[in-house]
Amino acid sequence: MTTASAPGKVYLFGEHAVVYGEPAVPCAISRRARVTVERRGDSRLHVHAEDLSLDGFTVEYSGEADATPDVDVSTDLVEAAMGYVDAAVSQAREAAGVPEAGFDVTVESAIPLGAGLGSSAAVVVAGIDAATRELGVELSTTEIADRAYRAEYDVQEGQASRADTFCSATGGAVRVEGEDCRAIDAPDLPFVIGFDGGAGNTGELVAGVRELREHYSFAANTVETVGDIVRQGERALAAGDLAELGTLMDFNHGLLSALGVSSRSLDRMVWAARDAGAHGAKLTGAGGGGCIVALDETEETETALRFTPGCEEGFRAELDAEGVRVE
Repeated sequence: MTTASAPGKVYLFGEHAVVYGEPAVPCAISRRARVTVERRGDSRLHVHAEDLSLDGFTVEYSGEADATPDVDVSTDLVEAAMGYVDAAVSQAREAAGVPEAGFDVTVESAIPLGAGLGSSAAVVVAGIDAATRELGVELSTTEIADRAYRAEYDVQEGQASRADTFCSATGGAVRVEGEDCRAIDAPDLPFVIGFDGGAGNTGELVAGVRELREHYSFAANTVETVGDIVRQGERALAAGDLAELGTLMDFNHGLLSALGVSSRSLDRMVWAARDAGAHGAKLTGAGGGGCIVALDETEETETALRFTPGCEEGFRAELDAEGVRVE
């Protein structure tokens, strides 16, 4: 039996634009997904999810296309969760050269599914690491990140970027631009996260931005401007200038809202954070619901979020310098 964990993430800047080759800066946070894997004597998978915003489910299946879990939760969320587990197992089998390996898999996560905190990336990264180790193979962090990206790429039908999986595998703050992924220095950023209890549909939101970008030249220019904000943000990050980082986060949120990926609940939380004195605030991830991230070293934003209509949870999160690890 092998257990591995990997961190979730927030986007300081750059979500959506990173799909089109613009840079992005995601940062790992101190909320993790844990995946425990034990090899079976057959080729079947037995998957038990402790949470993942699904209230838990257990399913055993052989991987055929017509096999679906019989659980009383959102079909879309279950299919997403199972798709990522399947993809992680497939990558582990390929890496170890054992295509018929079966597993008992338990997923425990403090990262809500689809909320913009990189839950799927953390599950895939931890799952690949745990499953390959269970098969007697130890992969480098770089290979885990690459295989996790390929898994997400397949599940998301070609709309994934390397940002989430690379950040989850390596930890800390990273810069991603196309195929170029690298760790960058960052101070201890005072993240405060607000969660509305919802989950946006990543595929639909990414497709919506793609349609706007193809139809309107100013939408394509907006995506490029997000890239410009990232580059300016890198300089502010290197200088530890929280005020400048906050201003750029505010700009980034406005552009994402213009691209149609924000929501009323996200906007309410963003404005609550700003009114409470945060340096800046923006949605994080695909949008449509889920989470916002703010910079505030005081307790004011966290307190304000608790009293914001539509905010289910407000909490502080540390920058997690450690990526995937064996537990």
